[in-house]
Amino acid sequence: MTDTTSSTPPTLATRDVTDLGDLLDRLREAHASGRTRSASWRVTQLKALRRLVDENEPRIVQALADDLGRTPTDAWLGDIVSTTGEIDYAIKRVRWWMRKRPRPLPLNQQPALAWVQYEPLGVVLAVGPWNYPFYLALGPLVAALAAGNCAVVKPSELAPATSALIAELVPRYLDTSAVAVVEGDGATTQTLLSLGFDHALFTGGTEVGRKIMAGAAATLTPVTLELGGKSPVYVAADADLDVAARRVAWVKLLNSGQTCIAPDYVLVDREVRDEFVHKVSDALRAFRGADAEQGQPIVNDRQFERLAGYLRSTKGLIVHGGLSNAADRTILPTVVVDPGPHDPVMTDEIFGPILPILAVDSVDEAIAFVTSRPKPLALYAFTSSRHTRKRLADEVPAGGVVFNHIAMHVLVPQLPFGGVGDSGMGAYHGEWGFQALSHRKSVLSKTTSPDPRFVYPPYTDKALKLMRKIF
Repeated sequence: MTDTTSSTPPTLATRDVTDLGDLLDRLREAHASGRTRSASWRVTQLKALRRLVDENEPRIVQALADDLGRTPTDAWLGDIVSTTGEIDYAIKRVRWWMRKRPRPLPLNQQPALAWVQYEPLGVVLAVGPWNYPFYLALGPLVAALAAGNCAVVKPSELAPATSALIAELVPRYLDTSAVAVVEGDGATTQTLLSLGFDHALFTGGTEVGRKIMAGAAATLTPVTLELGGKSPVYVAADADLDVAARRVAWVKLLNSGQTCIAPDYVLVDREVRDEFVHKVSDALRAFRGADAEQGQPIVNDRQFERLAGYLRSTKGLIVHGGLSNAADRTILPTVVVDPGPHDPVMTDEIFGPILPILAVDSVDEAIAFVTSRPKPLALYAFTSSRHTRKRLADEVPAGGVVFNHIAMHVLVPQLPFGGVGDSGMGAYHGEWGFQALSHRKSVLSKTTSPDPRFVYPPYTDKALKLMRKIF
């Protein structure tokens, strides 16, 4: 039973393998009891998670400000409304998702009934990142609860205020016998993986994703990896340039560009390149208002030095911004025109407020450029041509595609969200998250009559001929 009034249990901070093993044993016992399987338990937990967000929004906003310098509006848009959207969608539909789904049978299996039923996997590990530390820790928990699993949430140590808040609030609102929060660094994550889970869901960078997958392999833990990727934008000559510039600039500014589905670089038709560069620079300036000459905060020194290094090394022309300040760890939103294709800003995921813009002569050149590189998490394109949209959707491998906007697919729980290749493995959100964290069990129920003798040995030639016709 959820208790929102009791005192907060001790935080499960970084522990040794014995402590974490004991924790996992307790969660496995809770799952084995069957108490998490009912629809009522799942809905109760999801509603409690909704109350957690509603009753603590000011504290969540403050934690995000402490960790990332996030404004209240950006905190609401990036971490709060995205989380509540997932929760509300699951609450309304989880009973429907849980239903048995009849399947048709071939004639040679009649008479019989067949169906698929969904059962919880067991105990799920959700490892969150630092860039959206609330949403991307609790979003996977929504899927785990909807599927009837027990769960361990491991928030990012690089967002310590948010991590501490999650560790405080989750035990106050959710079933402590089924859900736990473990704080710690990458070593803690690897220790958890070594214990063996029924599924692990990780959001973060590609290199760390490889380590997660390697750590999970030893215990054959299946993984969902939502990783990064240089998500390109194609702007055709027939696009509405004002809308394209505003939407690219808006999402690039969110969280100082530290967003896995941020527009990483823009390929724009050469005949409108200069006009688009001018419009996107104006939009960046207008959106920041009185702060237009101030840099945006970067999460830590390592990330700051990486981004500042991109600015120093690029062969492109910096037409907007370009300044960095190590003292307060900020970088001015920057537009770089025609960087070299092998500049670090074009080979590495940027994950910051830097926007390279390259001219291309056709959609064919844009497609060839994108497909010659690792598969991105998202592809964005602005065009009024249905034919161009079809070509891009059909010919460019990407985790997801959005036409005439940026990143909005992440807020649509009806769509699966995930990457492909270097940008990820598997998908979740909405029913897709429920299915990813459920076992689809096939059930076939046969009758005892008829029971033809010719299917049993010893076989006659006539029986074998008949069996070949039937089976």
